[in-house]
Amino acid sequence: MAVYKYKVVDAGGKNKKGEIEAQSQEQAVSKLKADGFTVVSCNEAGAMDKDINLNIQKKIKPRDLSIFCKQFGSILNAGVTIISALDMMSEQMDNKTLQQVLRETKAYVEKGGTLADGFRQHSKVIPELMVSMIAAGEMSGNLETCFERLSIQFAKQGSLNAKIKSALTYPIIVLIVAVIVVIVMVVAVIPQFSDMFADMGMDLPGATKMLLWLSDLFRYQWWLVLIIVGVIVGAYKLFSASDVGKHVIGKFTMKVPIFGKLTVMSAAANVARTLSTLMASGISLVDSVEAVSKMMNNVWYREALLDARDQIMKGVPLSKPIRDCGIFPTMLPQMIKIGEETGNIEDMMDKVADYYEEQVDITTENVTTAMEPLTMVVMAGIVGIIVAGVYGPILQMYEGMDDL
Repeated sequence: MAVYKYKVVDAGGKNKKGEIEAQSQEQAVSKLKADGFTVVSCNEAGAMDKDINLNIQKKIKPRDLSIFCKQFGSILNAGVTIISALDMMSEQMDNKTLQQVLRETKAYVEKGGTLADGFRQHSKVIPELMVSMIAAGEMSGNLETCFERLSIQFAKQGSLNAKIKSALTYPIIVLIVAVIVVIVMVVAVIPQFSDMFADMGMDLPGATKMLLWLSDLFRYQWWLVLIIVGVIVGAYKLFSASDVGKHVIGKFTMKVPIFGKLTVMSAAANVARTLSTLMASGISLVDSVEAVSKMMNNVWYREALLDARDQIMKGVPLSKPIRDCGIFPTMLPQMIKIGEETGNIEDMMDKVADYYEEQVDITTENVTTAMEPLTMVVMAGIVGIIVAGVYGPILQMYEGMDDL
């Protein structure tokens, strides 16, 4: 199908422009007129005019989803129809992926489909949580409230992700800087001393030999370095995609010093917050637990929740499998059990989510505080090796001269 760029005027006299796919120009004009537009121009887009689209849909950030849900719920609350609301929001959203999803969902709803099924067609970028809650809202006739809850959910999720990223940013930046410093030293600085070391005719220290070897490697066999890095990255991707790799990496992220606690706390916060949001929208416990499992990136949490779903279907209370799996903080199953006894799990989960999100804040601060001196030690070690490698032979030469 060809892509046509159009300029139209809607029923309210507002000018609009965009792109549409059609078999021919006549079909594109017919589609636009069928949507109630007055066509000003409609021409096939040239290669330089088309929006860059490689059919790669980027994930939509929780912040963008939060903004959309908040605005969409407000529009529906004002009495605007779903189709008109989708049309309005598709024009306002800056995120290109979300914009495309809204346009295609609008076309799906216009053909008689439900809003939830329209979003379900884009399961790669639209979370299962959102689809499930929209479906529940359509069944209960309380769609506006569901979008308000989704807005809060995605806002909390975005905030949690931002806190975790902030804890990781500092050590990653320091590591990158350290690698750059080492490369610059061995490529630009060490070669200036290599001839002097060769003329000394003495046995060089281990640190100096290592620096000279790295210098030759990066200067004359840099292609080999690229191959090694490529092999390591490829091997890691293959390993991480395998079932064994997912379990090994998942367990490592939970047990690794400093960051392991942050992983566990954030997982507990996500589970509690999402369960609360889903159940408050009228979704059954079994479906809620299944939806939460699909959101978890760590395979251990995903499998634990799927096992919990199966046990709930057999009549086992949720608190038991959550406690027995042994990977969640002890407070989570305890609070779930209290909620089961009082018949108010969603409110209890909401309080638990607040607690663990606060713990994530505290843990993030502790991680950042702990990483500062640790990164300083690493940098000092790197600098020490370089200094020892460069000045070690010179000091040995002076000592030898003193002995003469």
